[in-house]
Amino acid sequence: MTASPLQRGLFVLILLLYGVVGTLYAALIPPWQAPDEPAHYNVIAQIAETGQYPVIAAGDWDNAYLELIKANQFALSLLGDLSDIQYEDHQPPLYYLLLTPLYALTGGNLLVLRLATLAIGSVTVIFAYFIGRQMFPAQPQLALAAMALVALLPQHVHILASVNNDALAGAVVAVGLWWIVRYVRNQRAPLWALGIIIGVGLLTKTTTYFLVAVALLAVWLRWFLESDDRRTLPRLLRNGAIIVVVALLVGGGWWLRNISVYGWPDFLGLAAHDAVVVGQLRTETLIEDIGSVAYLNRAVRTTMRSYWGQFGWMAVPLEGRIYLGIQAVLVLAAFGLVLRLGIRGMRAPVTEEADAPNDIVTQGELWIVMGATLLLSILAFIYYNTEFVQFQGRYMYPSLIPLALALALGVDSWRAWLLGFWDGSRWLTVLPFLALAAVNVYMLVVHVVPLLTPQMV
Repeated sequence: MTASPLQRGLFVLILLLYGVVGTLYAALIPPWQAPDEPAHYNVIAQIAETGQYPVIAAGDWDNAYLELIKANQFALSLLGDLSDIQYEDHQPPLYYLLLTPLYALTGGNLLVLRLATLAIGSVTVIFAYFIGRQMFPAQPQLALAAMALVALLPQHVHILASVNNDALAGAVVAVGLWWIVRYVRNQRAPLWALGIIIGVGLLTKTTTYFLVAVALLAVWLRWFLESDDRRTLPRLLRNGAIIVVVALLVGGGWWLRNISVYGWPDFLGLAAHDAVVVGQLRTETLIEDIGSVAYLNRAVRTTMRSYWGQFGWMAVPLEGRIYLGIQAVLVLAAFGLVLRLGIRGMRAPVTEEADAPNDIVTQGELWIVMGATLLLSILAFIYYNTEFVQFQGRYMYPSLIPLALALALGVDSWRAWLLGFWDGSRWLTVLPFLALAAVNVYMLVVHVVPLLTPQMV
């Protein structure tokens, strides 16, 4: 896949905008004003200062104290016990181990750790483009538009510019999806390497674990598309086993460690975590208080708003008119997808110059992979909310790249319908997503920083 100078220029521009906007978030958002940032930071601090990986235990969560400092924008006078906020001690270790040397070198400088996390997040941005190019080799504007949305979606940038293991989890998912798409397309993508990627996910965060199911689906798709003489059940089972065995060899040791620390069957440490976070709002409690209908209304509204932007600890939403603009784009993109399906369908073969001479995959098979990613991410979010009230759209960011590709395709369908006679119009598809850079700067300066800056207490 060759890239034109304009295409390369837009790629660099998106990366630069991500770096500039993300750096503004990292530098201007007051300390600790990102979801769970103190707890993630303290995992790194404990490793650096004790030389041991922490264990979650009673006392790592103080709900009253946490609510007090959040209500007062983490005023300096109230931070004497901040180091005791340790309720993320059960998390897999890779992100924290990667940042521990930086903590040691800089004396725990928060800005440095934020910028390092932002750099990790750039992997997700870059691979969003790579996945888009694999999905639509002849339509680079779609890859660039999806890349721009992933890079500049306000809440996503906010999370990637904070100390949070979501950045590494997103990078693992992005690389994994890219590898899976290459494998389905019969390109050079050995299964043992996919097993390593998934194993790295086991060491990163449970939000990546759904990749196992997507990878096995890809194995089945590739097997289904092969010739009859190669489509044998032993071959299917062997290919699936390669992924699972390699993933367990890479990441399964963490599960054994958890069993030795927390006991069987708590191989993820989640039962220990749930026992510690006494006072965190439970779903059944909220439903009892407000009823199931009001609960569903609140869940949908808050989740959708926070997916796009609700800064700090869910304290500062986007302006209402910005939400309306986003909703308008979503509606237009949805109609655009219907328009595309009505005109062209999804059965066009995916082709590429010389990289996949035996490529018989259609858009339909690739969208099965993307759809499975989106569905599994939503189901995991719903499952998490069956126990705790966590209406934070960021928990569905493992599905951000498929969503970005779908939105880019929907917007581009309108462009093709209205301006298809002009080939250069394809690059206009990227502009609505680039405009998010201005939204980020505006929100930061006008709302987020003033409202999250602590007052004297």
